[in-house]
Amino acid sequence: MILNLPYSALRAFEAVVRHAGFSSAAAELGVSQSAVSQHVRTLEEWLGRDLLVRGARQSRPTREGEQLALAISEGLGRISDVCTQLRDKTRTDHTIVISCLPGFAFTWLFPRLIHFDLAHPDLSISIATDTGQQPFSGADADIGIRYGLGEFPGYQVDLLMVERLFPVCAPALLPELCGIGDLTRHSLLVDENLHHGAASPTWEFWAKQCGLTLPSPLRTRRLGQSNMVVQAAIAGLGVALGREPLVVDALSDGRLVRPFAQLTQSPLSYWLVRRHESRDSQKVSEFLNWIRSEADAQPDIPPPAGRLD
Repeated sequence: MILNLPYSALRAFEAVVRHAGFSSAAAELGVSQSAVSQHVRTLEEWLGRDLLVRGARQSRPTREGEQLALAISEGLGRISDVCTQLRDKTRTDHTIVISCLPGFAFTWLFPRLIHFDLAHPDLSISIATDTGQQPFSGADADIGIRYGLGEFPGYQVDLLMVERLFPVCAPALLPELCGIGDLTRHSLLVDENLHHGAASPTWEFWAKQCGLTLPSPLRTRRLGQSNMVVQAAIAGLGVALGREPLVVDALSDGRLVRPFAQLTQSPLSYWLVRRHESRDSQKVSEFLNWIRSEADAQPDIPPPAGRLD
């Protein structure tokens, strides 16, 4: 007999154990932290025992919780494999599934896909966005576009493009930004989902590489996605540290400007990740050739509109 299992609660609990906390688990599942907490509490009540030892910074499973999390992981993993096999049998050979970050998809990839559709009317693109915090799964996508250092063991990895870093803002803010000290009069827009440790392209990294010292105090506005950072800068809500591919179009059409001249190379790049056996796929080759040509054709960043004292 199969019990009437609380599948949502089981999935939430497994994610909490794997991430050792509620916040990252909530981000993966796309729900609030309180919702994940409620799921876990419901599961504990259903089983009649505690499954987690909750801490201020980390939560770890009890012995019974660890046993259950392992069983969930193995069971859901097997279910996922079977579902993937079934989907692959019905997926048309004319569909290419691309996995990439939401910010990159929204600001760079989507505006260019019309070019691919016009050039390849026999192929269709399906975009699967994710946070990039989980390893690329070749079972779920034909190609992954990943942001980082290029370390994806077990896969074919090729550089798509590098990026430069520089402040950007709406044209209306330009008169108020004559020097770096003027940053204290505006909010610095920050992407809170950069999880690359010391390699993250932060304001502090830009300043250090350019030989500058950020003024103090500084106000920051933290946003959940890189495309939200770009949109907030366009709306005049603050000054963003522009990552070249994500802001180059807005710079080219005048929605954003560079208030300062200083720029530096980002420590991170964009990578094409795929299974080794995909080298024999004609549709994958068509997409790779197209996206590389789009990256090569990306406009250069305009000169600064302001100056840095």
